[in-house]
Amino acid sequence: MLLERADELMMLDKEYMRRAIGLAKKGEGWVNPNPKVGAVIVKSGQIIGEGYHVKCGQMHAERNAIASLRESAEGATLYVTMEPCCHYGKTPPCTAAIIENKISRVVIGSKDPNPKVAGKGVKILREAGVEVVEDFLMEECDALNPIFFHYITTGRPYVRLKYAMTADGKIATKTGASRWVTGPEAIHKVHEMRHECMSVMVGVDTVIADDSMLNCRLQDGRDPIRIVCDSKLRIPSDAQLVRTADEYDSETIIVCSVEGLPMGEIRVSEKAPLYMDDENTNPPAKALAKKFGGAEFTKKAAKLNEKGVRLFNFPGHDGRVDLIMLLQYLGKLDIDSLLLEGGGNLNESALRAGIINEVRIFVAPKVFGGKAKSPVEGLGVEHPNMAYKFSFDDVERIGSDLMITCKRIDNLGTYIPEDEDGEE
Repeated sequence: MLLERADELMMLDKEYMRRAIGLAKKGEGWVNPNPKVGAVIVKSGQIIGEGYHVKCGQMHAERNAIASLRESAEGATLYVTMEPCCHYGKTPPCTAAIIENKISRVVIGSKDPNPKVAGKGVKILREAGVEVVEDFLMEECDALNPIFFHYITTGRPYVRLKYAMTADGKIATKTGASRWVTGPEAIHKVHEMRHECMSVMVGVDTVIADDSMLNCRLQDGRDPIRIVCDSKLRIPSDAQLVRTADEYDSETIIVCSVEGLPMGEIRVSEKAPLYMDDENTNPPAKALAKKFGGAEFTKKAAKLNEKGVRLFNFPGHDGRVDLIMLLQYLGKLDIDSLLLEGGGNLNESALRAGIINEVRIFVAPKVFGGKAKSPVEGLGVEHPNMAYKFSFDDVERIGSDLMITCKRIDNLGTYIPEDEDGEE
């Protein structure tokens, strides 16, 4: 009898936690850089309150659930997908609200790796006499927030590489035409991904070829921050990204690679010397023009600034953008995620830099053949052991196409050398 009762309670716990997981998903794309969290309050077998974290800066899931209460929560159970916070940030601590409302049991899914929480929330609840169940359906709850977990522990955005290709691995025809490799359902999915990630990045060649807006076209979607890697500032002045920068709902950023100037944000005016946020340098106009690659370069940078485009400088050793330094800088700007929609060269640079956390590959049932471009260009690896290693995570049918999701499986996403005996 007791065993049957325990099994019944376990089933109910799973039901309510999965309801909380469903609620958490409603915050997709709006809560960044916070985690998606859902909460359900149950008393005497009835749901008396529920909520989720709706938007960054607004109340957390637990407080929203408490605000929705239809009756007193005294003696109730709270199901929450992540450990309740216990510190003052943009909102007050959720542990205080739980204790004040005399909730007697809290069932928690994910641990919160934020150093400001990290077990402290559980400790406070237990010290107040609240029964706490940890790690409940943890795998399902953890699956809500790979972006948050990566960002809070590394300080760098979670990078999701996306590309569409034919069944023979081509991203365009031999003439370079790429619209459209996949069907409308897959294209819609890409806009969902742009909504989910705080930023989207392409290379300047993609801008020149496609002149895409890189916005989110969902009716209730959020436009991502638009980032273009453009080492020599080749972006056309009439590109849609430039023309719409001032009116765009989010920011537009172009990243250069200029040796001799400090890393960081660049502000240029044709009437004033250079200003760089990180170093506050003001070199003379002639020196500026020389370091910037000439007066025309400087003039173009100034016009881009005037049109509302932000300019960053992160020079790499090979004349390309230093992607690792760029990511670290984006993390400091509270950007927790980046959708990489680059061409073959930028994709290869990102793989070589070891910054890719996840790959989403759309495969269309088409064959282009010939010497058309592939998703990853560059020199390639010399031996199979040198491959960038990922594991298959999911395969989903999207209209007439497939979407394959792969996750990084080694520490850096790059080749781990072996000794002569084959041991790592």
